[in-house]
Amino acid sequence: MRLGIDVGGTNTDAVLINGNNIIASTKEATSGDIASGVINAISTVISQAGASAGDLEAVMIGTTQFTNAFVERRCLDEIAVVRICLPASQALQPLEDWPEDLKEKVGLHTYLTAGGYEYDGREIAPLDEGDIALIAADLKRKGIKAVAISSVFAPICSDMEERAAMIIRKEIPDVSITLSSHIGTLGLLERENAAAMNACLLTHANKVVGSFRDALRELNITAPFFMTQNDGTLMNADTVLNFPILTFSSGPTNSMRGAAWLSGVDDALVVDIGGTTCDVGALVKGFPRESAISVDIGGVRTNFRMPDIISVGLGGGSLVDPQHGETVGPQSVGYKLTEQALVFGGNTLTATDIAVAIGQAEVGDTKLVSKLDQTLVSRAMGRITEMAEEAIDRMKTVEGNASVILVGGGSILIGNALQGTDKLLRPEHFAVANAIGAAIAQVGGEVDRVYGYADTPRHEALADAQNLAIEEAVSAGALRETITIVNVEEMPLAYLPNGAVRIRVKAVGDLNANIN
Repeated sequence: MRLGIDVGGTNTDAVLINGNNIIASTKEATSGDIASGVINAISTVISQAGASAGDLEAVMIGTTQFTNAFVERRCLDEIAVVRICLPASQALQPLEDWPEDLKEKVGLHTYLTAGGYEYDGREIAPLDEGDIALIAADLKRKGIKAVAISSVFAPICSDMEERAAMIIRKEIPDVSITLSSHIGTLGLLERENAAAMNACLLTHANKVVGSFRDALRELNITAPFFMTQNDGTLMNADTVLNFPILTFSSGPTNSMRGAAWLSGVDDALVVDIGGTTCDVGALVKGFPRESAISVDIGGVRTNFRMPDIISVGLGGGSLVDPQHGETVGPQSVGYKLTEQALVFGGNTLTATDIAVAIGQAEVGDTKLVSKLDQTLVSRAMGRITEMAEEAIDRMKTVEGNASVILVGGGSILIGNALQGTDKLLRPEHFAVANAIGAAIAQVGGEVDRVYGYADTPRHEALADAQNLAIEEAVSAGALRETITIVNVEEMPLAYLPNGAVRIRVKAVGDLNANIN
């Protein structure tokens, strides 16, 4: 049996899956200490299934904890950013485009030093190892224990980043270092931003992962423990300690993967409605479509992989204009829905009350909303429907109607028809699709490299990239015989010589049960 858990800001969902059968599921309130909410959720599903801790083959957890921490400017470390670039790339300093409040939180300790590469691996200048040693001594004097290192064209060659890290660790043995080449893709500033974001979350990562491990230990669960990434694949818990940023947007990703598994549809739009927001994304071959542009997270532009998601302020707890019903959200009662919504005896008109009043959902006490003005109810439901339809239209890439899968507890807000859709699916267990997506997650490997077709024939370059992606997946814990290539992208780089082409390949496979 596989245990899937999704820890959100409002709810912690858990499911137990045996083969292709969902044998237990629950939705519990997320606790302030994280661990107790996880313990409650796990205990509930194990009890429902009549199982024991020893029956579990693997535990998969998805969480929004790191995204929330960065956006809310909390639990962030003071960091330093070292850019290897001189004499090039010095017009814009590291963290130049970060919001002022965020700069104050992480500190403005930035350094530029000689080195870096051209697109084809030629050196801009040799690495100034003496200067790196001086930077390390300065960091030690300041007491900084988290460092992000970036180098020009590091995805092509990461040797200088690796060497700089070795020099800094020699001076500060307990330092935490994030290399940009391990996270981002081409684009120095965005890749550097991603590395800095990751560096400032490393202490928090230890606390969060530690909470998960404590919860599993308390329940005597010894099965391998993995966490979900934002591309729909898994990484082991130790990897999260070094790369918490890879969990960003893993919640919507899990919901989309769960939607594909529950519905049996691999290509469709997914509408995931929770207590506060409605997230709309596109499934391509069963995986979320990746954003093709730089993504803004908490006011910082980055270029590491992120799903293409549109979020609107519509959820089960969204506040409804009590006078006319003309506005819905973006404010929400969130996790207090069962205390404040009318159907639960509260005094706040919410979107859930509207869905119950119009006969679309059966939760709480329907008598408590039976006297609502029907004109107000109809107008509010019209606005809810309109918001969902607008989000769906924004996500489409082609004209015409789209197939849509509805998931999330808040999807009770949507009726049986939406304009712009030709098929509306609401699969069984839709409310816990996020936890299901975690439970069925596979293991992936990805390669993003630049090849020169003038030097390397196209077929050889593609084969090389695919082989590298497969080996990455195997190293991450995938069974080689189950691996498939799910995405291949070729992007000509017209501004570079020798027929330069950027090739991105993604491979995924089933988890090797023998990997711990």
